[in-house]
Order: sequence, then structure tokens, then C-alpha cells
Amino acid sequence: MAINIPDEISLSSARLLVIDDMQVSVDLLICILRRAGLAHISATTDPLEGLNLCLVSPPDLVLLDYCMPGLDGPAFIEAMNQALGDDAPPVLIITAHDAGNMRRRALETGAIDYVTKPFTDWEILTRARNLLRLNMLYRSQRSLSRFLEEQVRARTAELEHTRAEIIHRLCNAGEFRDEDTGRHVARIGQLSARLAALAGLDDGFVQRLGAAAPLHDIGKIGIPDRVLLKPGKLDPAEWNVMRSHCALGAQILAGSGLPLLDLASEIALSHHEKWDGGGYPRGLSGTDIPLSGRIVAVCDVFDALLSHRPYKQPWSMDRALAYIGEVAGSHLDPDIAQLFLDNREEMIGIRLDMAD
Repeated sequence: MAINIPDEISLSSARLLVIDDMQVSVDLLICILRRAGLAHISATTDPLEGLNLCLVSPPDLVLLDYCMPGLDGPAFIEAMNQALGDDAPPVLIITAHDAGNMRRRALETGAIDYVTKPFTDWEILTRARNLLRLNMLYRSQRSLSRFLEEQVRARTAELEHTRAEIIHRLCNAGEFRDEDTGRHVARIGQLSARLAALAGLDDGFVQRLGAAAPLHDIGKIGIPDRVLLKPGKLDPAEWNVMRSHCALGAQILAGSGLPLLDLASEIALSHHEKWDGGGYPRGLSGTDIPLSGRIVAVCDVFDALLSHRPYKQPWSMDRALAYIGEVAGSHLDPDIAQLFLDNREEMIGIRLDMAD
């Protein structure tokens, strides 16, 4: 989209408003403007009526007297600019008074130009055309800016959709390897985001966490079926293989340079760490465990306990909630676990709304 430079044809279609309390002055200005081909002219001797005309249908230029009863030129400009903001047209003050304080007040209030009487036709026409050209350029530039902003919004929405689709398909890939997880990963995203919001974390982090948390177990793609789908208890060697899904997930997601995937990599690596240091893969403890991992851990434990797995039946809701209280301070961050339990009804509601 290019900026169109206004030419004489576009200027001839410009809409002008003349406001002067003396009818003879109004008639003179209309005559000058029409002789120059500017045919779309409204006029009034009442500044209040002129203000109403501006508000109903803003012109491209206002030619305005300074001294008028009821509402002088600067007061008119202030009222118009307050009502129309960026859509206010430029104002050319035309007056018989050339006092410095009046000129200053008019220009500081918002008049773009100031002409004193008596004036010549060419001066009025030249100043009017210059202001019209500037106004049309300004409006064209604003239209271009709005167009570009809309393009950016559309592109951002497209990128967000693409990001969500990629994450959704990565999650699906993980679920193909572990069919019993059902909507587990989606629930972890919703539960984690809500818990982060309840913890008072900023909106940007909450949104990123909600999008990244579903990828916490993506590393299970690399776990053999004989281990991942084994119906019984894992032996020590198999357990070591299963534990490797954290590092595998972090490796899959790391190195993109994208904040969302970097956060997902952090979660994948840390969501099985324990507050007391007894977790894996690095044996971190307390606040050395990333906050993202500590939040997801609480939600993951809650949802996993309520879900069917090859090696267990789902727990009851009361038993799962009681367990979270029991392991707060050992397995789970005690403050985050307590926040979860304090808002259990909301968390249960998310779990039920997104049931398999």
C-alpha cells in the first residue's frame, strides 16, 4: 500500500468549512475558493453551529475567524480537537487582528496557520492548498499505518495459530506412543496456566506456561514400547530408561531460540525433580528447581493419579488430593501445593471439563 500524493484533482474534491461572524467575509472567502475550483464548501456565521458541523462531518480544512461572539477562534479549536482528536481537521485562522499575544494563543491552541486581513486571493489560496496537501498526506499516512498494523495483527494471529498447531501435533505424537494419556497433556497446560495465574505471575508467563506445559512428556517418544507400555512394575534397568524421557524431551525442544520452546525444554527437564532433592534427572532441590517445573509437577501428579495407566488404575479424587497434601514439602513445592489445594474446586472443575 503506497501513500498517494494529493494532486489538483484530489484537492478539488476537498471539503472546506468557513466560519466568520461577518457574512461579507464569509461570502468573500467562498467566492475566492470557488473561483479556484474548490466547490465543496460549507459556511456559517455562528461558531457553535460550525462546531456542530465539524463534529457531525469533519471537513478537510477549516477557515476560521479569530474574534467571534460566544466562541472565539482558539476556544473553537480547543473544543473541536477535544472532540475529534486525531480526526480534527487543520485550521487556518483569518483575522483583522495581528497582536502578538493573539497570534501566539491561536497557534499554541492548535491553529496551523494565521492570516491577517486585508489579504490577497493568492495568499489565501496558497495557504489553503498547502494545508489541504499536508492534511491529505497525514491522512494517507495514518491509513497506511492502520493498514500495516492490521497486517501485523493478522500475521501475529497466523503465527500464533501455527505455533499452537505445531505444539498440538507434537503432543499428538507423544500420545500416539502412550494412548492411555488421553487428554492428559492438554489438561496439564490448562491446570498449570491457572495455577501460575493464581500465584500472581505475569500474564505473559502464564500464557507461555499454558502453551509449553503440554510438551512436558514429549521425551516419551524416545522410550521403547516394552518400557513405556509395560503393564507391571519396571525393573531398575527399565526405570532408568523411563527416567531418560526428561533429558530426551529437553533435547528435542532445546536450541530453537524461541522463548516458548525454551520454556518447554526447561519444563521437560525439571518436572520430575523433587523439592527434597530426591527427583531426577539432576537431583535438584527447593528453589533450584525452575518455577515452571515446580508448577507443572503439582498439576502432573494430580492428573496422573486420576488417570489410567498400564501399571495402575485411576485414584479417587479425595485420595489424589490427600496425596498432594502428604507430599507437599518432600516431592512438591509446599507453597504451590498448598495454593493448588486452596483452589481445589477450580482445579477439579478444569479436570472434569477436560475429562477423557
